[in-house]
Amino acid sequence: MTSSFGTPALSRRGFLGLTGGVAAMGALAACGGTSGGGGASGGGGGGGTLRLVAVADQQKPLELLLKQYTKSTFNASFAPTDQVQTSVRTQLGAGNAPDVHVVFPGDGSAMSMGQIQKAGLLADLSDQAWAKRVPAGLKPAFGPDGKTFLYSAGSSVIGAIYNKKVFQEAGVEPPKTWSEFLDVCEKIKKKGKVPIALGAQTQWVTQLITYALVPSTVYAKNPKFDEQMRAGTATFANSGWTEALEMYLELQKRGYFNDNPNGTTFEQQTSMVATGKAAMAIQVSAVLPDFRKAAPDAADLDMFPVPGADDAAQVWIPAGVVVGLGVSARGKNADQAKAFIEFLGEQKNMNAWAEAVACVPISRDSSSKIDPVLNSFLPFIDGNKAVPFMDQGWPNAEVQPAHFAVVQELLGGRTTIPKGLAKLDETYRKK
Repeated sequence: MTSSFGTPALSRRGFLGLTGGVAAMGALAACGGTSGGGGASGGGGGGGTLRLVAVADQQKPLELLLKQYTKSTFNASFAPTDQVQTSVRTQLGAGNAPDVHVVFPGDGSAMSMGQIQKAGLLADLSDQAWAKRVPAGLKPAFGPDGKTFLYSAGSSVIGAIYNKKVFQEAGVEPPKTWSEFLDVCEKIKKKGKVPIALGAQTQWVTQLITYALVPSTVYAKNPKFDEQMRAGTATFANSGWTEALEMYLELQKRGYFNDNPNGTTFEQQTSMVATGKAAMAIQVSAVLPDFRKAAPDAADLDMFPVPGADDAAQVWIPAGVVVGLGVSARGKNADQAKAFIEFLGEQKNMNAWAEAVACVPISRDSSSKIDPVLNSFLPFIDGNKAVPFMDQGWPNAEVQPAHFAVVQELLGGRTTIPKGLAKLDETYRKK
C-alpha cells in the first residue's frame, strides 16, 4: 500500500488496492503506456513486444524494472481496478488478453488468482526459482495445492503502530503475550492516555483488530482452517473467530478504546497516536507514512506484532500478499512473458519492487531494505507463523463488507458475537 496509502484520506478502496484484498477496489488512477511497440510477436524468441496491463499501485516499481529488462519491449498500461475487473477479465475469456496482467491474491473478485486459475487462464509459474522462496504460510495466496500462478514481490503486515513517548511515560514495553498486552493497556489508561485509538467510522479500519488476532486464535491451532471452510467442514461460528471477537470486545469493555469508535475516522485515529493523545493503533504497516506525516517527530513512532495468545510461542501474525502479476495461459507470447516474470523474481528486482511499495519482500538477502520498525515481524514470517490477510482466502467479495458491518454493530451493542458470525457464515456460503 503506497500510492493509495500516502494520501491523507485513505479509503477502503485504497486499503484493498495494494494489499490485494479480494474486493480489490483500489483507489487507482493513471492510465498510460511505457516502452511502446507494435503488435505481439511470436512466442518464446525474445525481442518481441509484450502487452502488459497493471494497476496504478504497480506503476512505480514496474516502470523502474521495465527500463532494466532488455529482452523484450513492452506496450504497458496502468488502468483503474474497476476497469481491469471487467475489460481484462473479458479479454482473458475471449483469448486476447494481455501477455502479462494484474492478478489479485485470493479468490473473491473477477481478477483474483483463484477465479482466473480455476478457469484455466493463468500460466503455471511453479517451476520458477523465486516461487520456491515463498514462505509456506503465504503459499495459499499464490496458488492451490502448493502451486504458483501469481507473482507478488512482498507482503504488508498488521500490528500496533505506537507512540514510543507514551509508552515510556507509562513505563511499558511492547508486549509478547495477550495478558501482557492487557497489562500495557491498563498502565497507559491509568496515565490518562487512550491505550488504543480506533477509527471504526472508516469501515476498512474495523477489520484490522480481528485480522491481528485471528492468526493466533485460529491458524496457529488449525493451519488448514481455510481449506476446511472451503470444504464446508468448518465455520466462523465454531472456530477461534469467536475468541478473537471476544478479545476485541474485551478491549472495549475495559475502556481501552477512545470514546465512540464508530464515530471516529482513520484520520482522527492517526492524529491521536501521532500527537501522543493515544498510545497505539492496530493498523496495516503501509499506513506508517500517514502516521509519520502527522507526528511532530516521525522517530517517535514504532510498530510491534499484536500478541493474540497467552503463550508467546503460539502468536502468529497476518501478512497480506500485495497485488501481483500473472501470465495469460492462452497468450501467444507465454514463454517471453514467463521470462519477464522470472526476471522480476530475481532477488534484487524483488527488493526493488518491495522497496518501491514499502512492503516486506517475499524473500530477502543482505541488500533487502526493510523499514526498521518492521523488524519485529520478520521472525514470524521467517518462522512460517504468518498467514495471508483473512479476506485473501474468502470465496466472494461480500464477506469482507459483512465483517465491517458486524464489527460496527458489535461495537455499537446492536448484535452479538454468535449472530455476527452466523451472518459471516451465511455470506461465505453465497454462490
